[in-house]
Amino acid sequence: MKTRFDLKSSLQENRLFLLRATTLIVFVLILFFALIARLTYLQIETHEKYADLAQNNRVKLSVINPVRGLIFDTQGRVLAENNPSYSLELVPEQVQDMPETLKQLSALLPISDDEIKLFEKRRQQQKRFASVPLRNRLNDTEVAVFSANRHLFPGVDIQARPIRHYTFPELTSHVVGYVGAINEKELKTIDPVNYRGSRFIGKTGIERTYETELHGHVGYQQTENTAQGRSLKTLSYTPPLSGKDLTLHLDIDLQKVAHDALGDYTGSVVAIDTRTGAVRALVSKPGFDANLFAKGIDQTSYSQLQNSSKRPLFNRSLRGQYPPGSTLKPFLGLAGLDYKTIHPHQKIYCPGFYQLPKQSHKYRDWKKTGHGMTTLHDSIVQSCDVYYYVLAHELKIDRMHHFLHKFGFGQKTGIDILGEKSGLLPSREWKKRTRNQVWYPGETLIAGIGQGFNLTTPLQLAHATAILANKGSAFTPSLVANIDNKNQLPATTLPIKLNNPQHWDLIIDAMYDVVNGARGTARKISIGANYKIAGKTGTAQVFTIKQDEEYEEENVVEHLKDHALFIAFAPARNPQLAIAVIVENGGHGGSVAAPIARAIFDKYIQVTP
Repeated sequence: MKTRFDLKSSLQENRLFLLRATTLIVFVLILFFALIARLTYLQIETHEKYADLAQNNRVKLSVINPVRGLIFDTQGRVLAENNPSYSLELVPEQVQDMPETLKQLSALLPISDDEIKLFEKRRQQQKRFASVPLRNRLNDTEVAVFSANRHLFPGVDIQARPIRHYTFPELTSHVVGYVGAINEKELKTIDPVNYRGSRFIGKTGIERTYETELHGHVGYQQTENTAQGRSLKTLSYTPPLSGKDLTLHLDIDLQKVAHDALGDYTGSVVAIDTRTGAVRALVSKPGFDANLFAKGIDQTSYSQLQNSSKRPLFNRSLRGQYPPGSTLKPFLGLAGLDYKTIHPHQKIYCPGFYQLPKQSHKYRDWKKTGHGMTTLHDSIVQSCDVYYYVLAHELKIDRMHHFLHKFGFGQKTGIDILGEKSGLLPSREWKKRTRNQVWYPGETLIAGIGQGFNLTTPLQLAHATAILANKGSAFTPSLVANIDNKNQLPATTLPIKLNNPQHWDLIIDAMYDVVNGARGTARKISIGANYKIAGKTGTAQVFTIKQDEEYEEENVVEHLKDHALFIAFAPARNPQLAIAVIVENGGHGGSVAAPIARAIFDKYIQVTP
């Protein structure tokens, strides 16, 4: 019995051993094949991914943004510069859990909901490998706090980036313009390589027009880093090419005088050097703080600017289109002389109104009692409307259009800044083409006093005044004097030649007496001046007055009052500066717009030899 028992036990032990061995072998084989599968996955299927990660732990390629070019005024004073700033930025493809990362960063640093919303918007516009800013303008304490915790946030880093700063943010808001965040539309048109590390681009003014020159070219740096991101050494370095510096013809002192002279009024002032076409002042008021855009304007502030009734974002100097009113009379008088429609000493009777033949409608003069017998000289000095009703009726609209077109009315001046409007110089063909309507004789009369369909920009009006001051010589208005110390030569256009060159002097003499004559409509601004000004006042109606109504300024709401205009050049016999002033709802050109020009001339002639 004992032997049988031992034999049975031995068989059982062998079976148990065999079972255990088989189980162990199977388990080892499973582990082996699992290891093979894992190695296959790591070495073959995800080799590229982990090779890149390993390389990134060792080598980092960084984009080096170029320094944006500076902008100076004609005296070398900085108008746009770059201030150092630190920003907290994330690279989306390197952040595994974005919501959790944002939550932890918000606990570490003060990050608002608006900043997170803006970050998410920017993230959708950028490539996943691009660095996207979350917080701008971190202070030293915030930089130190994050640096101490940087190892907890892979894909998050602090970048030192210059922020655009405007030293005269409101004075130059329309002419220098501003930079802003690159939007989705712009991403489709810009060079993705050169703008890889850039977040801002010129939006308006000089900043936009000369974006290519100001931006520069991107550089690169390849460094060897530890797994924690600490730089060990630089492997390669391609320096960025800084943007070019621009010097403008603009004189910031003159710009300030013009801005301040407008006071609480809304309007525009443009001052052009008659000898070169250089724009010395270009003011559109009200302006705005351009630094708000450079820093990243919030939606509330932007909405306030956009919805303001005064339209501070609107560039009136280039895009504002106004009836020229009586400022058109010197040019129309010159047309009458050149076409021999009138003679210098011919007199026209002004009873205070004019009627077309066989019509009862009265086209009224601004002076109810009329000006009596009026010559061309007197019609400019006293701004007689009836004289120009008669002249316009004789000239007809097509000849008026042809002559005024020579002075740049109804067309862009070609100034070196984007956004200019062309105004409107009406003609018979224009009305047929745009409205499919015939031209009426009454419309010619209204056009003769600068009303009706006539529209001009302040820049256009200043340019035409400069041509008149130069007796036909024309320079294209320009803002940029030099680029990286390379002067930009003034551009000239074909001069205007009259059948009788002496006619220039007849018109200029009349404009001289507008300011210096005993009955001139702007005679008050001549008091105390040690130089002489030639000019012409203008008043442009905002709404039409019915035949049997009178314009009573004290009963008209502010936004419907007449615009006040004034064009001038000085010194009258040796012109240096031509000015156009438009004051919205200012009332009278002689009392409101003309003193603004006087203030600018005082400053300019005082400092200019």
